[in-house]
Amino acid sequence: MNFLALPKIELHCHLDGSVRLETIIDIAQKEGIPLPFSDKKDLEQKLIAPLDCDSLDEYLKRFSLPNLVMQSKESLRRITFELFEDAAQENVKYMEVRFGPLLHILKGLDIEEVIQSVIEGMREAESIYEIKGNIILSCLRTMSVESSFEVVEKGKKFLGKGVVAIDLCASENEGFCERYVEPIALAKEYGYRVTIHAGETGIGKNVLDAIELLDAERIGHGVFIKDCPEAYRKVKEKQVVLEMCPTSNVQTKAVQHYSDHPIFQFHKDGIKVTINTDNRTVSDTTMSKEFHCVNNEFNLSEEDYRQIYLNSVEASFAEQETKKWCLAQFQKKHGDGSSCFTSISI
Repeated sequence: MNFLALPKIELHCHLDGSVRLETIIDIAQKEGIPLPFSDKKDLEQKLIAPLDCDSLDEYLKRFSLPNLVMQSKESLRRITFELFEDAAQENVKYMEVRFGPLLHILKGLDIEEVIQSVIEGMREAESIYEIKGNIILSCLRTMSVESSFEVVEKGKKFLGKGVVAIDLCASENEGFCERYVEPIALAKEYGYRVTIHAGETGIGKNVLDAIELLDAERIGHGVFIKDCPEAYRKVKEKQVVLEMCPTSNVQTKAVQHYSDHPIFQFHKDGIKVTINTDNRTVSDTTMSKEFHCVNNEFNLSEEDYRQIYLNSVEASFAEQETKKWCLAQFQKKHGDGSSCFTSISI
């Protein structure tokens, strides 16, 4: 299959992990921001994680560089626009981009200004390219629980205007969900949808907790339900969708090799999986590359691709009209072969 030409949906992509290297250099020069290296190759090595990265924490160190240049309204608008532009050029039709607003207030912006700037960048791309999107607000587990309340409160005015969901991300410790029951419950009360990073670093029970304590509708990664039968059963039973990111999982050592990734086993066993980049720049990847990597290991059939696309549309936090539009993009490419989509309730 020509994955570049096929329509795609991405549900798990971090804004600060997907900044063009050239943009980092350009913004740094324009805003007078000192970078740790002046040589482009040195910067690239600092920004892009190798496949033999030691761990998730080692991988996350790559985010300090892009965040240096994500502290102004214009830079946030530009970086968001370019991310959607890059996605549109490989036929991504719908994309949910997530970011932690509190990472971008270091030079005086407030949370609302940060969120508004990201939405404006997305809207500009939507007006030019055949792509639609939404924003997920991430609360960092490395920050205080109180800070997550702040994100939830400041973001609620943008619900239905570009923001659709709340997320917990960053380093993963066992039992983290218990600390976030109240802020996530408040978010749900306001109307946020919920996706939680869990089961990325060897703690499958965190996925179970995310579903039972936080009522997560989707799980970011979820690799380690393979080692936690109770979490596996719960994900399958409730049809909680996994946002899987194969290259990132190899880099963070959730799995040692692509061939070890459980994504295809999950898929064949009836667990709903989606394929995503996680971080386009830090992982040096695209949606097309991710599908190629999975296909090279597991030989995806057209029906496999169809089901993963459908999973992604159904699990998206988009409004119904956008979901219908996404299904139409697939039908346009495949004609009557995807007529099965018309019977899906969304």
